[in-house]
Amino acid sequence: MLRELIKIFRAEEPLGKMGTNFAQMLKITFETTVRAGDIYFGKPATPEERTWIYKQDVKVNKLQRKIRKQVIAHLSLAGNVLDLPYCLLLMSLVKDVERLGDYAKNLSEVVDAHSGPLPDDEIVAELREIRSGVEAAFQAVAEVFQQSDTERAVELIRQGQDLARRCDMLVVRIARSDHPAGPTTALALGARFYKRIGGHVLNVLSSVVMPLHKLDYYDEDAVPPEYRTQA
Repeated sequence: MLRELIKIFRAEEPLGKMGTNFAQMLKITFETTVRAGDIYFGKPATPEERTWIYKQDVKVNKLQRKIRKQVIAHLSLAGNVLDLPYCLLLMSLVKDVERLGDYAKNLSEVVDAHSGPLPDDEIVAELREIRSGVEAAFQAVAEVFQQSDTERAVELIRQGQDLARRCDMLVVRIARSDHPAGPTTALALGARFYKRIGGHVLNVLSSVVMPLHKLDYYDEDAVPPEYRTQA
């Protein structure tokens, strides 16, 4: 989908407006994910900060609806049928980014189930590493898009797949731990939410390297050999 991605970020109006709104969605959801992670890992959150997270989610939802409206209006005009692949791609991507906002909000809400500090142990240390990896991939998405950087996208997808496996294994470790119910619930939710955030980041990255019909499904055989990384 390189051709369509290039069109997103380099097109004139009206396609350019859609690309700008999509980039804004990415920016907002990344900032929300970082702030939600701070709250999850113990940073005291004022009512104003919790409200800020909810307001950002509303902004993302409005941008999603705006992009959908722009897509429909654009395709309704004669002569724009050639932009259909781009529009299909964008409709899929905005849904993934909208879900990123939802999971960030969910992550910030874990403190409502367990307000105490997380244990200071290897499980939490592992979860912190997963957080760092997910946020690093998320932060890189906009640049990967703008540069249509297939090689970097493949690298991040591989790293993201590894993080997803680590989340699954961590949930098993949490279930087998001797933590009380509160911390166990908070840790299991954290691992699951970071897996889902990472999964939607991977869906967005897959659009750089996969054809439209395989969007969200990474298949290395479909990637040009010169961009493949070694397993």
